[in-house]
Amino acid sequence: MAAELHPRSGKLIGLSNSNRTARRNQPVQEFNHGLVLSKEPLRDRDVFTVRIDKKVNSWSGSIEIGVTALDPAGLDFPSSATGLKGGSWIVSGCSVLRDGRSVLEEYGRDLDQLAEGDRVGIQRSSRGELHLWVNGQDCGAAASGLPPKLWAVVDLYGKCTQVTVVSCEPPPPSTEKETIERELSCSHSRPDKFPNNLDDSGIGTTGGSGGGGGAGGDSGNTNNSPAGNGGVGPGVVTGGMTTNDALLFHEKCGTLIKLSNNNKTAERRRPLDEFNNGVVMTNRPLRHNEMFEIRIDKLVDKWSGSIEIGVTTHNPNNLDYPATMTNLRSGTIMMSGCGILTNGKGTRREYCEFSLDELQEGDHIGLMRKASGALHFYINGIDQGVAAAQTPGVVYGVVDLYGMAVKVTIVHNHNHSDRLRRNNAIMRALSPDVGRPRPSLSLTPDTEGPDRLLFHTNCGQKAAIISDGRTALRPHATDDFNHGVVLSSRPLRSNEVFQVRIDKMVDKWAGSIEIGVTTHNPAYLQLPSTMTNLRSGTWMMTGNGVMHNGTTILDEYGHNLDRLKAGDTVGVVRKEDGSLHFFVNGVAQGPAAWNVPPSVYAVVDLYGQAAQATIMDDMVDLPPLPEDSSEGPTAMSPGSPCSVGGASTTNDLRFHQLHGTNAVITNGGRTALRQNCRSEFNDAIVISNRCLRDGELFEIIIQKMVDRWSGSIEAGVTAIRPDELEFPNTMTDIDYDTWMLSGTAIMQDGNTMRNNYGCDLDSLTTGSRIGMMRSASGDLHYYINGVDQGVACSGLPPGKRVVYAVIDLYGQCVQVSITSSSGPLDNSLCTSNITEKSFPIHSPVAGVAHRLHSKHGKNVVLLGEGCQAVRVGGYAHGIVFSVKELKADELFEVKIDEVDEQWCGSLHIGLTTLAPPELPSCPLSGLSPSLPQLRTKVTWLLCGSEVRRNGVLQRQNYCCSLDRLTVGNRVGVKRCSDDTMHIFIDGEDMGPAATAVAKNVYAVLDLYGRITAVSIVSSSLMEDMESIKAPSLSSDSCSEGEEDSTPVREVGTRHVTSCHLQNHGKNIQLSNQNLTAARVSSYNQGLLVTAQPLARQQLFQFQIDRLNPSWTSSLSLGVIGHSPDRLNFPSTACCLKRSAWLLQRDSVFHNSLKICENYGPNLDTCPEGTVLGLLVDANSCLHLYVNGMDQGVAAQDIPSPCYLFIDLYGQCEQVTVGGESGETRCQGDMEKADMVDGIKESVCWTPPPEVNPNKTCEYQALCSRFKDLLTLPDGYFNEDAKYNLCYCESCHKLRGDEAYYKRGEPPRDYALPFGWCRFALRIKPHCEVSNALKKWHIAYHGTSVGALRRTLDHSQLLPGRRITHSSYEPDENSAPGREVPRVRLSPTMRYSGMEIFAPKVQFQDPRSHRCHQAQVGFQVCVRPGSYKVGPQTLNHSEPLDPRFSNSEIEWITKEQGGTLLYGLLIRVE
Repeated sequence: MAAELHPRSGKLIGLSNSNRTARRNQPVQEFNHGLVLSKEPLRDRDVFTVRIDKKVNSWSGSIEIGVTALDPAGLDFPSSATGLKGGSWIVSGCSVLRDGRSVLEEYGRDLDQLAEGDRVGIQRSSRGELHLWVNGQDCGAAASGLPPKLWAVVDLYGKCTQVTVVSCEPPPPSTEKETIERELSCSHSRPDKFPNNLDDSGIGTTGGSGGGGGAGGDSGNTNNSPAGNGGVGPGVVTGGMTTNDALLFHEKCGTLIKLSNNNKTAERRRPLDEFNNGVVMTNRPLRHNEMFEIRIDKLVDKWSGSIEIGVTTHNPNNLDYPATMTNLRSGTIMMSGCGILTNGKGTRREYCEFSLDELQEGDHIGLMRKASGALHFYINGIDQGVAAAQTPGVVYGVVDLYGMAVKVTIVHNHNHSDRLRRNNAIMRALSPDVGRPRPSLSLTPDTEGPDRLLFHTNCGQKAAIISDGRTALRPHATDDFNHGVVLSSRPLRSNEVFQVRIDKMVDKWAGSIEIGVTTHNPAYLQLPSTMTNLRSGTWMMTGNGVMHNGTTILDEYGHNLDRLKAGDTVGVVRKEDGSLHFFVNGVAQGPAAWNVPPSVYAVVDLYGQAAQATIMDDMVDLPPLPEDSSEGPTAMSPGSPCSVGGASTTNDLRFHQLHGTNAVITNGGRTALRQNCRSEFNDAIVISNRCLRDGELFEIIIQKMVDRWSGSIEAGVTAIRPDELEFPNTMTDIDYDTWMLSGTAIMQDGNTMRNNYGCDLDSLTTGSRIGMMRSASGDLHYYINGVDQGVACSGLPPGKRVVYAVIDLYGQCVQVSITSSSGPLDNSLCTSNITEKSFPIHSPVAGVAHRLHSKHGKNVVLLGEGCQAVRVGGYAHGIVFSVKELKADELFEVKIDEVDEQWCGSLHIGLTTLAPPELPSCPLSGLSPSLPQLRTKVTWLLCGSEVRRNGVLQRQNYCCSLDRLTVGNRVGVKRCSDDTMHIFIDGEDMGPAATAVAKNVYAVLDLYGRITAVSIVSSSLMEDMESIKAPSLSSDSCSEGEEDSTPVREVGTRHVTSCHLQNHGKNIQLSNQNLTAARVSSYNQGLLVTAQPLARQQLFQFQIDRLNPSWTSSLSLGVIGHSPDRLNFPSTACCLKRSAWLLQRDSVFHNSLKICENYGPNLDTCPEGTVLGLLVDANSCLHLYVNGMDQGVAAQDIPSPCYLFIDLYGQCEQVTVGGESGETRCQGDMEKADMVDGIKESVCWTPPPEVNPNKTCEYQALCSRFKDLLTLPDGYFNEDAKYNLCYCESCHKLRGDEAYYKRGEPPRDYALPFGWCRFALRIKPHCEVSNALKKWHIAYHGTSVGALRRTLDHSQLLPGRRITHSSYEPDENSAPGREVPRVRLSPTMRYSGMEIFAPKVQFQDPRSHRCHQAQVGFQVCVRPGSYKVGPQTLNHSEPLDPRFSNSEIEWITKEQGGTLLYGLLIRVE
């Protein structure tokens, strides 16, 4: 067969070399439309082979090859091969697609990795299979069942730009023979990979086994039969599947996995030392609608994270198991926590309400692939819904025993005992034998009195009452987990505590005791299987939540009942005010519900683990009620604080009883939490119960966080007393007497005073401690994990010496507790000179905290996001590095946290040229055990008191020995600008330790011997020392009175062509030498970051090329203060939370916190062609430029270096760097130019047409629809729409309009009609060319809708009546029976647009069908001298316009012809 290409091909293809060579034109600008097909259909066994001649590096993706049943003679060529339908099989990368849909994820060689000169071919075998050949090697069958007539397809896609057909003939016999033998070998070896319990006789039998298999039920109908794919006889397959039908774990598994129980149980070895390498998979693919369910058998409480479960298309026989399954980047869908990850990336953050990380031993997790392709997960038997809509047909179940998860067992549905153990902890079904008679239990009446609290005889079906009604139990607790509801024999009195002790528990089930109250009388109640199924009159505490009538009302409340043990007590009380309180071990948990009716019965549900409980009715066993020791009446204490009495105690600081609506105070006033934390993110402010004393530390520890919101805890002080504070949504809403730290911003009275404070509250995690201390000098200090972060603000105004500590449980932060460290601080901590040396309080250099690199010694664990290092074993292998190279004169300093006196030796510290990023993955078993032995690169270090270089002694007795260091001491290292290394001990410079130190060095530490834990106390230098200067507040705008003035623009040379957009989100495609970026799918994942930092005084500009009106919202832009190399690109820019300044809509955000509103135009309304730019001036202030016009300072204190980012979100789909803006002349220049232009250009100074009209302005469109409803003839209006101007806030800011201009001779001020929309009127020709009109003034006239047509018909304004006290009266000087024609005008629409001049009318928008109110008016030219300036006639005392006084705001003219209609004005509300 002739090896030629068909003459018809993709539109960018050029053929040559007798149609044997194909080349894609414009390879750098275009990446697709490179499709070519073979000239003739393929013959069986012929391999159509091409050679890759040329590739470019501009794109991702490369050559694609396959076959199609479509005849190229009549084919409508798509842009790429994956767009071929109607019987097409394409190999793309390492995937196989049929008609554009993936059928095989991992196949053969990755075509994207092939280089120039490599050969790739496609073949249809005689058995109808598709084979890929790469450099003469067969990659095996990619698909089967191919039709006989097929054409070869080659797509010159992405990097591949030219190929040449080299042959189309059968492969050499030797090669084909090897392929067939390999296939047969693989087929015969498959039964050997079945589990060990496979019957050998079933494998060896052929005919007899086949008959048996056919009689064996459903085994013959399984979808797992390999018959027909490898030559194995049907009997073999059937017999094998008969004994191997059960779903088991595959023998090939993670390196730490041990299988047992006939491969039904998997366990991770060394669970306290290792947390990963615990992946296991099923022994066969899952069938449609087949449940794969496991039970958690064992957990360890050491690691974060827990079990992960999902499916994968990878065959376990061929898979190189990763350390964790989320590292796999193809063919894998996993549930992790409460989210779904596809190929390692999050696709659904909140898939269900229950997190796998919170499951306990005994809980069940299952999954099922439905026949429709939908993947469902099940927790304790409850379907959590669709996790993925389209799942491949052949998938294996996979379990990752990660973190806390150690051991699991497969649960088979046909196993009755396993089904009996299934615990439905979410929704429990009623038992079918409700009416079954219970055993007759004798209950001796209480002889002591009828009022004693006992259990009622009517109890759950599986419960029993003993001990004269004081004890309830489930006799068969190991067989059943529910039907254990018991109630009190009489209603509770007000303030009567019902308390029970847990006597016995079983460890077989999940869940435990539940307690509450109900209005139902137990004598008449048909008891449910569990009390939370009751849908009326019931309040229950279950786990750590509270449910009312089966619905959760408090998500995070009190101690978790599921963690109680035998001997623990739980109680409930209804107080006189109708509030319901619970007790755990005698500790009040705070109010759980309000308005609970009287006469409620106590309820105990012996559920799950709880097997027996006894009523404790002796008052000596009960704690005093909260109101017995609280401050003030109970009604004022919704938070139920514990006693703060006993002022003699060392620490009486508590949270106050008054707090935000979503806050709950528990644990005796020491703990505060935000209820409903997954549905509420604010309204959770808590305040200290008393004011802070000078030098007193108020410290809390973060106990719980949720990964749902942006932002986190905010902390500060206020001078407002708690009983005078009206708690707002967030504390930063308070505009007086309040100082707060939010993220890295210090805010006073809701305004940002300072950015880039020494710590970032948004980066803190669970376990972090935050403290606040007000010094005697009036300075406010913050402490993070005990380390003073320096002065946050100082010089509080006099009279505000009394301050209360404030905590805002905002966003991610859910629960905090006051620590025992709260109280008076040491003088050494308040005024430590050492602290000032090592971590300057008044540091002249802004910075961010240092971090430790993730590559470190094998015995080291990093905590606190790399700020703390702990050696967890042995005495060596404790080397850690700084995360970045040290700059000149940058101090890297740590504080010693822990020592272990059983070892000798101490910390080593120094500098090294060894770059940790070049080291293999952590933990580094190959790294030297101690720092003196690190000699692969040049290393300078201090060991004891000796200075060494690569282990060789350079100097003795350099300083005091590091062996003397203990907890609290600090040690640091600095590389000075004179190439010397200096060591610092407790802030004191020990002098030069070494000379001739290389420039590119990392700080290196060795946690050796006694030193087992250190934490970083230093911060990194900023490169630009100018970044801390106070920004200039001067305005660059021109004065209205200075027509000839032109603002000085501090813009240097624009190097926009050098700023390429190399870093971007997954939906971005770059072109035009990385200067054009387009979002190719969805509406998000379109973040771009420049490759080079934005220099000071450099304006970076780009143009909006394309908008898609199908979406809402549009682009945003800003800068980040860190390198994009390691940026984990979020879906949108608003998710950037660290050192980020974002301009979105008309607001400015810093680290997701809004810091400015009504700034510049609304970016959502910028039309195509708009040129946007950012500039950081010499004062570190960020400026936005729109069409070349500076919009003023958006943010201050921008760090250096900073990198510009653009988010192509929503409507914005494409931008190009380096767009030219429109004219940026000052308004004064415009005035001079307009003096000689025609009147059309002179009345309102319009920018160039390409940037003037906002094509996407909804307000202008609404006004236009109202104008159409007026049915005014089109002949009255200017045909050129460019003179129709919208003066809404976004449009006038886009044009850079000033509020006031001058016009005419002599010049007179007038205001632009902000808020109105102008439709230009047709001007008579003789007026248009009249030079006199250029000297006329501009004014406005409000009128009614009814007068519009009459005014337009007369081509001039019609006289009205004089206005006196809001009524119309004839002119007092007019003759009787005659009115003097007079017209009222004004230089501002703030006056002419008042409702008395321009009455409002109501209309219905024909598009949205909403009702609006509209006003109309005219913009006119007025001849100078034809009008009289006078006062306003409405008796307004307040100024109507700041530019015009009320005595000169009304113009009156009596001259006909003295006015000229220029524009119709419309305003819609």
